[in-house]
Order: sequence, then C-alpha cells, then structure tokens
Amino acid sequence: MIKLFARLISPLLENALVLRVRRNHALEHATIHMLNRQHYRLSGRASLRGFVVIGDVPTDKVESAAREALKRLQKGESKLAIHPNCGTNLVTAGLITTSIAAVGFTNTNRKSAWERFPMVMVLMMIAALYSQPIGMVVQEYITTSGDPGTMEIVTVKRSSMRLPFRKNGIQVHQIMTHNG
Repeated sequence: MIKLFARLISPLLENALVLRVRRNHALEHATIHMLNRQHYRLSGRASLRGFVVIGDVPTDKVESAAREALKRLQKGESKLAIHPNCGTNLVTAGLITTSIAAVGFTNTNRKSAWERFPMVMVLMMIAALYSQPIGMVVQEYITTSGDPGTMEIVTVKRSSMRLPFRKNGIQVHQIMTHNG
C-alpha cells in the first residue's frame, strides 16, 4: 500500500528539490550506520544542502564514514538508506496510533468513550508494535532515496553548540553535498 502511494505521489518525490533532500536523508542514515559500527551514539538531520551529524565523534571519522557511505550507496547498497531510529518511524507511530484513537472515539459521549477505551488502547498498542516496520517501508519509498545519483560530498565542518540544561556543548558536523 505504501509502495502504491509512493507511485501516486512520484511526481512530488522525484521533484529536484525533494529528491535532493531524500538523497541527503539516505546519506545521513548510511553515514550513521557506518559510525554506529564504531559504537558512536549519534543523531542527524537532513536538509536541501546536506545533513548534520550530532554527537561526540572526531571529524575525520565522520568524513571517512560519509565518504564510505556514499561509495556503498553508489554501488547499490540501498538498504543503508534505512535506519531503525529515524524520525520517520516516530511520525508513523504517532499518525497510526492517533488515527486509531480518533476513529475509536468518534461519536462517543463520556460513558461510551470509557466503554471503548480498553479496545482502543489494545489497538493502539498493536499499532505501536507494527509502526516501526511500517515506518521502515515509508523510509524506503518516501522519505529517503537509496540512489544517490551524482551526489558528491563537498565539505565536512565541525562546530559546537550549547544547549540549555546541559553542562557541556554538543558536537555538530555539517556535511555539505552537491549533486553534480
């Protein structure tokens, strides 16, 4: 069903700007896969110009991982574009469980809502269990593109950012890409 939906919206997904973000998102995931193998705990975010990797990791390791990830995507290892900790999985879980609750409590008063509550809760828990595999499919067909095309890594820059309620700053690596 998700694959069919992706085909229906393919003109949007193949739009040059959208495709660029999807490819950067895939490279972000692939880079984090490479770094996770070295036991780094990281997060990231893709954009039109590239992506960021957030976490305490040396810049040379980020650059090396990004370059290896790009080579592997170019060689067809498109599964690296999918990551289990992607925000797409969280959005998928939220959308499915909220939809179940909305449908489950439609046209109810307070008494009938309480009567439906156990069944709605069970359905929401089942949906939460299946949301990650569904989110992975959404990543594959909609939010990432495992085909990097002519993408190149332009620069990798490290900076530090202070956050409230945190004693030490966090390291942010900005990876800039270009589609040749």
